[in-house]
Amino acid sequence: MPATVLHTNGTQQGSIHIQQEQNAPAEPGYRVIRRNGTVTPFDATKITVALTKAFLAVEGSTAAGSRRVHDVVQDLTDQVASALTRRVGDGRTFHIEDVQDQVELALMRGEHHKVARAYVLYREERARERAAAKTADATAAIPALNVKTDSGNLVPFDEARFAAIVKEACAGLNDVAAEPILVEARRNLYDGITLDELSLAPILAARTLVEQEPNYAFVSARLLLDRLRREALSFVSGRSEQATQAEMAARYATYFPQFISAGIEAELIDPELRRFDLARLGAALKPERDLQFQFLGLQTLYDRYFLHTKGKRLELPQAFFMRVAMGLAVREIDREARAIEFYDLLSSFDFMASTPTLFNAGTLRPQLSSCFLTTIGDDLDAIFKGIKDNALLAKYSGGLGNDWTPVRGLGAHIKGTNGESQGVVPFLKVANDTAIAVNQGGKRKGAVCAYLETWHVDIEEFLDLRKNTGDDRRRTHDMNTANWVPDLFMERVEADAEWTLFSPDETSDLHDLYGNPFRAAYEAYELKAARGGLKVFRKVRAVDLWRKILTMLFETGHPWVTFKDPCNIRSPQGHVGVVHSSNLCTEITLNTSRDEVAVCNLGSVNLANHVAEKGLDFDRLARTVSTAMRMLDNVIDINFYTIPEARRSNLQNRPVGLGIMGFQDALQALRLPYATREAVAFADSSMEAVSYHAISASVDLAAERGRYPSFEGSLWSKGILPIDSIKLLEEARPGVDMDGASTLDWETLRTRVTKTGMRNSNTMAIAPTATISNICGVSQSIEPGYQNLFVKSNMSGDFTVVNAQLVHDLKQRGLWDEVMVSDLKYFDGSVGQIDRVPDDLKALYATAFEIDSKWLIEAASRRQKWIDQAQSLNLYIANPSGKKLDELYRFAWKKGLKTTYYLRSRSATHVEKSTLKGTDGKLNAVSAAVCASSVSEPIVVNAEGAWGKACAIDDPECEACQ
Repeated sequence: MPATVLHTNGTQQGSIHIQQEQNAPAEPGYRVIRRNGTVTPFDATKITVALTKAFLAVEGSTAAGSRRVHDVVQDLTDQVASALTRRVGDGRTFHIEDVQDQVELALMRGEHHKVARAYVLYREERARERAAAKTADATAAIPALNVKTDSGNLVPFDEARFAAIVKEACAGLNDVAAEPILVEARRNLYDGITLDELSLAPILAARTLVEQEPNYAFVSARLLLDRLRREALSFVSGRSEQATQAEMAARYATYFPQFISAGIEAELIDPELRRFDLARLGAALKPERDLQFQFLGLQTLYDRYFLHTKGKRLELPQAFFMRVAMGLAVREIDREARAIEFYDLLSSFDFMASTPTLFNAGTLRPQLSSCFLTTIGDDLDAIFKGIKDNALLAKYSGGLGNDWTPVRGLGAHIKGTNGESQGVVPFLKVANDTAIAVNQGGKRKGAVCAYLETWHVDIEEFLDLRKNTGDDRRRTHDMNTANWVPDLFMERVEADAEWTLFSPDETSDLHDLYGNPFRAAYEAYELKAARGGLKVFRKVRAVDLWRKILTMLFETGHPWVTFKDPCNIRSPQGHVGVVHSSNLCTEITLNTSRDEVAVCNLGSVNLANHVAEKGLDFDRLARTVSTAMRMLDNVIDINFYTIPEARRSNLQNRPVGLGIMGFQDALQALRLPYATREAVAFADSSMEAVSYHAISASVDLAAERGRYPSFEGSLWSKGILPIDSIKLLEEARPGVDMDGASTLDWETLRTRVTKTGMRNSNTMAIAPTATISNICGVSQSIEPGYQNLFVKSNMSGDFTVVNAQLVHDLKQRGLWDEVMVSDLKYFDGSVGQIDRVPDDLKALYATAFEIDSKWLIEAASRRQKWIDQAQSLNLYIANPSGKKLDELYRFAWKKGLKTTYYLRSRSATHVEKSTLKGTDGKLNAVSAAVCASSVSEPIVVNAEGAWGKACAIDDPECEACQ
């Protein structure tokens, strides 16, 4: 039948005959929901017509009757029909928008980019026309609706307030509008709708627009605020109450004392907070800072952080930050002044405390510390005490690192029973199951990382712990594992020499030795074993063991590779103990023993907030670091300790870990691509500034409050700062390649340190910050951008994430449109393969898998020279191979890194690239990278595009991602 075809501008382009029987049958059993709500049979020939029109719109009348076009159109039609019927499965019903999304996707996959663009622009124009018509219709005749209140009464729907809240949410933001939100939200209203459903409707409507305009993430957050205000104000006042953002300017101050009283009454807040001058603190709140949140950040706070009871939140964002600030200032002399100072820092997003601090500050059980490190002893009492300690420490949101090296190996003699040991693995299984049982009150999955030194006779079984095959009784599917690698082993790998494995009951001093003393003792034990003086030992080729380590790292994501010697040689506290492991996320390097449990208290500077036009704002950074260090030091004295070993250690050494986040945002603000020497130099200079001010702040605290008790004999007391300790590593391991340059006045600071002392044994560590960076709306930690458009999953759900800075740059160059969104989806959030994106933007917005990981190591090495602890450093390889991994991890060792973290590699198969529209990407718009934790089994992507056996890069079940 002839079909007249119109160009997207409405001009007639010609006609073409579509081969179709007069009464062509529809696809049997499948139905399409039209936009007006009617349901009609699915007819694939209509797809053929639409595709043909799109080709004619681009190629003109020359396409009419073209065999090539006919064949292409028919093939595309088959692809679309197949995709649609496969996706819906037994449901057999799909929306008209789903059909058009698949047409768009098929055109992109077929690389018919010009045709796809025409099709997208046509859809966009028609969508605008429909929206305008619906707005007119809605304005002309809105049916009478009633809303069900919390008490069950029906009240008339307040259309004026509904519209006002949406318009208020859009105020002051560029390129957003209330109308499309109102139109979409009204579609989901019905007579008798509940207040919760009513508040949810505009949020869902706004978040579907985030992929088109990132500022809708702020709109969605502001609409969520309206829902939160209704919950919190009603709870604390005891009556149904709601307020606009404008009304909160006055309401916040009166709400705040009500909130504190209600929280105390509900046994959620420490009664001591009532003794603060609440009127003064309430007046200091800044309601306008509620508008800083993006949807992901506020929804995360709403779901997991705000105090609640019986499913109702009683805490608003500024009250939340003030509650945390009060909890940290509770022992200050001028508590109100300090609380306001701490509040200003937190609520500005210049600095954010760690998750346990945010959870628990100001509550009845203020467990504020982030990390706990333990050493497990070599007898049943010690082993099960260590497992019990894990449970107690994890209960209030602590992350755990266990040093299991002292536990004797498989086949070792047990004197008490005259039997043979089953080795360390069965006990690790118990520790794994304990971590799952204690899930931190449902807020975070309990998590622990087990560390074992490379010379332990059970090391090969340890490497297999995360495999999905083999005896399940000797597997730990939930526990993280890390290899504590001595320099001597790496030297044997370099020399292709032999390596000897021992049982620690026969070589116990190796556990406490490092550097040259370790070398001497290890070689002596090798001679002793050769003479028959040891019962349990085994020789292996060092390269073979190294290859197995890297193979397991690729296949299972574990064990992480961490380096024993630099952690100890550069440790300020070597005079009073040994670093036997790192923590859950490999950034903490503190002493542990059977009687000492190390504790670290974390927080991170938002580097992006400290970038000015010409670089870092050093004055602002100095103020932030000074206040942040005071907050972290306060944690040590306020903290609720669940075991005495942790309290004793923390008060004796007073370590804290100040880190950074938003590094990638700072680079992009400065127009510095990650894979450049300029970016490495910025990593150096920015960390130097943080280090300088952190050490200086600790000296100031020492002058005010006194030195930490174990200061004498430390590297600090000898005038050896982190930058100076590089020489110690170079002496122990000639050939280490670390830059030693500096720019600030370190000599003056060095003199202050030796004269006045330090308040804290350790001052810096860079944590993953995956959740607190979400709260602040910046890139996590020191990570390069994962993708420029993707769906992030965490315990609060799925969220569309768009690189707003990229969108801004594309808009400036006239390149941001519906086709660019489609291209970003098609190319997995990368601009590298989109031809019309200029090369300078491709370099600036290169994603993690497009950047050679050696650049990440170079930048990390520059940071490491300033840090007295370590950094959580993920490495990314798009197409891993044994050779690449070998080169990468040897390079990390030679550059003086103390630890590495996850190895991220791409999956073999991509997730179905469906549209984000209407679902916020729950079936995922882009392919996902994986933590390489599923490669030992085939990575499966099913027909619907959902993951089978795989670990997404922001896996909500992965504690290390939270």
